[in-house]
Amino acid sequence: MKMLSLALAALIVALQYPLWLGKGGWMRVWDLDHKVSAQRSHNATLQARNDALEVDVIDLKSGYEAIEERARGELGMVKRNEVFFQFVEGAVPTRH
Repeated sequence: MKMLSLALAALIVALQYPLWLGKGGWMRVWDLDHKVSAQRSHNATLQARNDALEVDVIDLKSGYEAIEERARGELGMVKRNEVFFQFVEGAVPTRH
């Protein structure tokens, strides 16, 4: 009877091994689930960035205000007969 119990216990362990540690086992499913969750989070971040870029593209295509704003902000361009003042926060003026 003891040998039969031992054989059944070994059979149960042998059947459980693929379920927990095999190629399609629970550990692999758990790992893949975490990877899918991380990828979805990363995709959401990228989608938010893409949405912001799409708004910029639409804004640039629709009128000259966005183009002028970018030219002023990124390139430092000014209009003719215009005085440009730039304030730098945190800068301490030096006295000579």
